[in-house]
Amino acid sequence: MHTMTYEELLREMTTENERVVIMTAENRAAIRNLPPHVGDRLIDVGISEMTMVGASAGLALRGRIPIVHALATFLTLRAFEFIRTDVGIPGLPVKLIGAVPGFLSDGNGPTHQAVEDIALMRGIPPMQVFAPADNDDMLEALPRIVASPFPAYVRFNALPAVTAHAPFAIGKAETLTDGNDVAILTYGFLLREALAAETLLNAEGLACRVINLRSLKPIDEETIAAAVRDCSLVVTLEDHFLTGGLTTILAELMMQQQLTADVLPIALKHRWFTPATLDRVLEHEGFTGSAIAVRILRALEGDRDKKPMLNHTSSLFKTYL
Repeated sequence: MHTMTYEELLREMTTENERVVIMTAENRAAIRNLPPHVGDRLIDVGISEMTMVGASAGLALRGRIPIVHALATFLTLRAFEFIRTDVGIPGLPVKLIGAVPGFLSDGNGPTHQAVEDIALMRGIPPMQVFAPADNDDMLEALPRIVASPFPAYVRFNALPAVTAHAPFAIGKAETLTDGNDVAILTYGFLLREALAAETLLNAEGLACRVINLRSLKPIDEETIAAAVRDCSLVVTLEDHFLTGGLTTILAELMMQQQLTADVLPIALKHRWFTPATLDRVLEHEGFTGSAIAVRILRALEGDRDKKPMLNHTSSLFKTYL
């Protein structure tokens, strides 16, 4: 478990590498105490994400490695053309840190919900995309992301660690539990709910393979393909629109490798989520561990001939099915 905070890690990186520059569009929540330690290597452009991204590209052209901070929805939407044109086309090593992505925007309405950010960022050819599961996962990943010569987008996540993590490697997934009945592919803080669902499904006699896709681009094709080949049901779980995210990534991979599988996508389908506290958002939208387990049981119940025998006497099964 990491003893450092995100802020402390940035301070260390700026101390050790004079090329690192910290930028923000008046989004200082995670870096509030940095200015006295990094001086003029922290640049706040105010509420102007486009200016920040354009300036970061200029700094990158001068040999710097800018780490830029803004709310994920404004960073990826308001500044999209600047990211694509100024950073993406020349392939500059700007690191984009998107705060309160997906359900982590909880109390905010649709204007502040970044639920299409993965689709937008992965569509830019050289852009790498990362979605850490928790604070430990993020801090484990950050030095490697900053060292990469490519531009990157990171879904910021400072929630407490949900599990011990394997060492981070760009393009590699993390398999946390193993099994051949159900594969749950997920990223970001929803790993917590995936693990809760796995515990419930295990009590039903189902062996689940939970995979943390912390690196979404490049993606770990080998690990995903193995899950598709081995498991009776493949579940994609994400706090993102169905279009363009993990379900689309899986479909593209299966088409390229000529694979087939029964797939259950759990994502936002054609609408934004209802604002509330995070726990209530998960409950209302059906993304709690128990709700995910029930949706998986329903999918399995619909195909009894192919799937393992379900425990129809369990409280979970009787309550929801």
